[in-house]
Amino acid sequence: MAAAVDPFLELLHSVSVGLTSSELTELKFLCMGRVSKRKLERVQSAHDLFSVLLEQGDLGADYPELLRELLASLRRHDLLRRLDDFEAGAGAGAAAAEEDLRAAFDVICDNVGKDWRRLARQLEISDSKIDAIEERYPRNLTEQVRESLRTWKAAKREDATVPQLVAALRACKLNLVADLLEEEQARSLQNRNGPTSPMAGD
Repeated sequence: MAAAVDPFLELLHSVSVGLTSSELTELKFLCMGRVSKRKLERVQSAHDLFSVLLEQGDLGADYPELLRELLASLRRHDLLRRLDDFEAGAGAGAAAAEEDLRAAFDVICDNVGKDWRRLARQLEISDSKIDAIEERYPRNLTEQVRESLRTWKAAKREDATVPQLVAALRACKLNLVADLLEEEQARSLQNRNGPTSPMAGD
């Protein structure tokens, strides 16, 4: 299955296509303090310039401030609106994913019990970290489970998703908890999307 195109790269592509050659010249001038003269001389398009800024770490999906500054300097409010739309979508998506994980953690904490160590190993948490969690919360099983999930989330970052948890639970033969997790996610998705409209003629 082909990987999905990065939404931020799609945004940069659409911005690049929308810029004129004179605006590219202005952008190169504005970037003189960030990009070496040698690199700027090789820049033939906005795509080239954005590629350099991405490589240097001056620009990224999590830190698009420079793009906003450059577009504001060009007074390209139409392209700024595209950036606004991207940030609104990214923010909403991240918030929804975070909410789903919190709900998933609650379900697992309520239902996994002493099997949490098996799940933690399936989530690639080391035995030393599992031991440290047990020492930190010696008589609190729920906190042991929750801390193991926090550890997994911190390690996986954006790769920490509910489907990953479901797969790990099924690998541990904890199918009942996996089913509960999928039901919770379906309920959450339905709540976010709102009630479906009745079909005509019903």
